[in-house]
Amino acid sequence: MAKALGQTPAEEHLTNLSSLTEYLAGNVGLFFTNRDPSEIIEYFAAYSQTDFARAGVVASQTFTIPAGVVHSRGGEVPSDDDVALPHSVETTIRKWGMPTRLDKGKIVLDAPYTVCKEGEVMNSHQTALLKMFGVAMADFKIDLKAYYSKSSESVTEVGAMEE
Repeated sequence: MAKALGQTPAEEHLTNLSSLTEYLAGNVGLFFTNRDPSEIIEYFAAYSQTDFARAGVVASQTFTIPAGVVHSRGGEVPSDDDVALPHSVETTIRKWGMPTRLDKGKIVLDAPYTVCKEGEVMNSHQTALLKMFGVAMADFKIDLKAYYSKSSESVTEVGAMEE
């Protein structure tokens, strides 16, 4: 992206556009609009989307699967409103750390199993289990770093947004 914008004043496509390249590190993107910057900053400050957690994220709640037949929502909804997990995923969830067994074609836990505890950093097996049971624990937010204004031909840094 930096190459496309121009990394030096000699390469840049618009005056001072190369100043924006210092913000293009890590997981970033470019957003183009003709709207007022204050409107965009206000919109993204309020924008949040719940998503499935990834490894390294801190658990926002404790999630425990009750003993007995394992259901697709892991005990989050009444068992009458849920369906049992198919036997074909038993080896996968056992590989991810759940001490399961098959009993008459049903996946069974002999004791409650805590997938994650609130405040603890999760690993990839925990996050895979949470995703399988439909538990979203991460908030996706867009953190605006800076913007370029063609009218003023300058880059303005946006204050760090609170998480």
